[in-house]
Amino acid sequence: MKNKFAVYIAAIITVILWGMSYIWSDRLLALNIPVEFFLPIRILLAAILLFVYNLLTKKDMRLNKKTFYKFIILALCMPFIYFFAETYGLQFTESPTITSLIIATNPIFSMLVGMLLFKEHFSAMNIAGVFITLAGLWLVTYTHTETGPMFAIGIVVLFIAVVAEVSQLAFTKSLSAHFAPSVIVMYQFLFGTVFFLPLFLTKGLASFDASLYFSWDVIYPTISLAVLCGAGAFTLWAFAIKHLGVAKISVFLAIVPLATALLSFFVGDERLCLLQWCGLAIGMVGIYMTQVLSKKHKAQ
Repeated sequence: MKNKFAVYIAAIITVILWGMSYIWSDRLLALNIPVEFFLPIRILLAAILLFVYNLLTKKDMRLNKKTFYKFIILALCMPFIYFFAETYGLQFTESPTITSLIIATNPIFSMLVGMLLFKEHFSAMNIAGVFITLAGLWLVTYTHTETGPMFAIGIVVLFIAVVAEVSQLAFTKSLSAHFAPSVIVMYQFLFGTVFFLPLFLTKGLASFDASLYFSWDVIYPTISLAVLCGAGAFTLWAFAIKHLGVAKISVFLAIVPLATALLSFFVGDERLCLLQWCGLAIGMVGIYMTQVLSKKHKAQ
């Protein structure tokens, strides 16, 4: 019970940190810092920090040919494809609401992966909980927005982000049998940095301004993204995936927008209406339903 409690705490902390990541990223974008600049810096710093930690704690970091290729695919899915698809999907749809709702369909696809690849079992209540969570999410994130001329392309790009996220969950689950969570994330970010390098050297440095890029307004959110949302959150997430499974852990991704809305509310950036608070309550009920095991499953 103590171990299970620790797993849920890890998942909740991850959601909170990733909720904050939108706020810190938004501050960087507001300063016109390119995604191609701060994203590679963020994951490289996280990778270095995790390498030092793994070295000091004497974690097994040896790779073989099979695991090497798995890490390559993992890094390609996340952070490379996912972050770019999410960012450009938002740009094309011109709608944060539509973007968050499509990304929030992740648990449905993850549940299919969990059942088909890892033979994970779910009750009707678990499945209903996913849809109730998404309904609560819709109420919280609902706003009236207009769509742009590239809306259809944006929808396709966002579903690419969802597929990339589900794929990285599956590979993380597979690698968790052989590596510690901190080692998985370390290699994930190291290889991800390599994928980002060409974009960093071109678009990322195209408008480099030392007085701005080395200012505290840029350094603070970048370090926060690297240490807390990168090294810390992804390690906790890999730990939670290992113990909860792909489908059950993925439902927590659906409440990242909820966490962002609440955090924005507390820092004064956004006010929630009564309908949104109701959506939050519905979302919490849905999450509880996804985690409830039937007597048969408990016996197993």
